[in-house]
Amino acid sequence: MELNKLEKLDECLWQIQRRGGMRVPAIIYASSDLIAGMDNKVYEQITNVACLPGIVRAAIAMPDAHWGYGFPIGGVAAFDPDEGGIISVGGVGYDISCGVRTMLTGFTRDEIGQKLPMLADRLFETIPSGVGSEGSIRLSPSELDDVLLHGAKWAVKSGYGTDEDLKYIEEHGVLEGADPSCVSDIAKRRQHRQIGTLGSGNHYLEIQYVEKIFDQQDADALCLKEDDIIISIHCGSRALGHQIGTDYIQILGQASKKYNIPIKERELVCAPIRSPEGERYYKAMACGVNCALANRQVIGHMVREVFADIFPQAKIKLLYDVSHNTCKIEEHDVDGAMKRLYVHRKGATRAFGPGRKELPAQFTNTGQPVFIGGTMGTHSYILVGKKSGEALAWGSACHGAGRAISRNAALKRWRGRDVIANLARKDIFIRTGSLRGAAEEAPDAYKDVSKVVDAMHTAGLAKKVARVKPLACIKG
Repeated sequence: MELNKLEKLDECLWQIQRRGGMRVPAIIYASSDLIAGMDNKVYEQITNVACLPGIVRAAIAMPDAHWGYGFPIGGVAAFDPDEGGIISVGGVGYDISCGVRTMLTGFTRDEIGQKLPMLADRLFETIPSGVGSEGSIRLSPSELDDVLLHGAKWAVKSGYGTDEDLKYIEEHGVLEGADPSCVSDIAKRRQHRQIGTLGSGNHYLEIQYVEKIFDQQDADALCLKEDDIIISIHCGSRALGHQIGTDYIQILGQASKKYNIPIKERELVCAPIRSPEGERYYKAMACGVNCALANRQVIGHMVREVFADIFPQAKIKLLYDVSHNTCKIEEHDVDGAMKRLYVHRKGATRAFGPGRKELPAQFTNTGQPVFIGGTMGTHSYILVGKKSGEALAWGSACHGAGRAISRNAALKRWRGRDVIANLARKDIFIRTGSLRGAAEEAPDAYKDVSKVVDAMHTAGLAKKVARVKPLACIKG
């Protein structure tokens, strides 16, 4: 992206002033290097978002922003239903509620020791992964509706985990407002055997260790110490979420015409929040969120079972589980008044600061844990939300390193076997059923996650707490 198209307001704050049909300015949080590495499609897409009805304050792009469908990935926007605000499939994405769950194992690197390869093998054998992967859980139509209504609470009630887990899941494990009747039969049929599965693409389960602590006080609150072994699970709502997106692109496309909403890109189709179509999409999207929360809860239970089999003394605790790719109804300060807004986070994660009532008591003084995935060959980061981030970006942060090149370009540049072998030489074990997937997810296909996180830290969106490094990665 050409820097001369933007107005630099601060070290990691850039503005695109209103022009044409833009109702608000567009804001990009990134360093000069990261801005220069973004393609012009990010500029085009974030200015298109700024044209949508009812948008509040600004259209926002995160440091990892890159081209997506409708919104750029790394796009954030809030809409006011009292001002004709809209809801958009493109502002949520197809992998509804894809997110990260991080679990504390209570073990150190030395204590895992030589059993790491066995642990990686057992996790790979136990948790289905890959395109179209199916698990051992078979759900009847009524049981699946129960999942879509109750999310992780359904999983706990069914024996997957404990009530204690629910305290440390966004929305306490269930997003209210879901209505399974708004989800198509096709979506439900595609999902009935996919609860407890990772899926493919950039989804993963990683055994990681805490390599560096940046803030000891916050690390203590999160129960993190250097050399601790943690587990991070990155996955979402699988086929159900994708089908909801596919179905409602059509429905909201018709709604855009019905309500005379000018659309600059097909994937930005939308409907007024207070319209039958908008309300039905929100209810279906909430079902997708609950499906993903249940999915990660079941996978977390499987992780505990594998650890307990290898290490009988294991006591795995949930640190936190938070989604990206959502639209959430949240209260935010708008010009001194608290307003209920529909906050779209596409490839961006919630990152509430200290004192928010939505957070567990453990995080009242620190802010919400934020997990930023890197690559299977580099680092990931754990941060906490900041109060300043709520004013800057509705309490949002980026969700990962962000792709630097497309999957097709990665396939032309790398072979899966070589990627896996190179990582093995760095003592990082990869377990995958797809050599193609390993090539697509080659570490160099992504931006430098440290630069992305540093930009977010500098901008005041979230604060660095710890850097973690992979020891083993189970890939879809």
